[in-house]
Amino acid sequence: MNTDISTLFLRLSFGLTMALSHGLPKIMNYSSMKNNFPDPIGIGNSASLVLVIFAEFFCALFVSLGIKVRLSTIPLIITMLVAAFVIHIGDTWNKIEFPLLYVFAYLAIFISGGGKYCISKK
Repeated sequence: MNTDISTLFLRLSFGLTMALSHGLPKIMNYSSMKNNFPDPIGIGNSASLVLVIFAEFFCALFVSLGIKVRLSTIPLIITMLVAAFVIHIGDTWNKIEFPLLYVFAYLAIFISGGGKYCISKK
């Protein structure tokens, strides 16, 4: 029982924080960001932004709601690893640490799964 509640808390806190603090602002500012968003994997600024929005907003909401939790954490883990080791690699530890905290949380969610209180079990 306690692990189900802690898994729910982990999913809600990291999912909603990511979706509302990072994903939603990118959606709302898409037109002003699309031409100058970083393109770390060489697919174009706009396409990179769309992939980040998919991960940071939609996948984060899926994690929060408990929809395909393990699958939904994969784009989030990849996005945060790229943020830490490509986008912020030359920055101070403070800039690298933040996306890594998300990576560790999403890895814990990936390992534990959605728990009892989720919409889908896989």
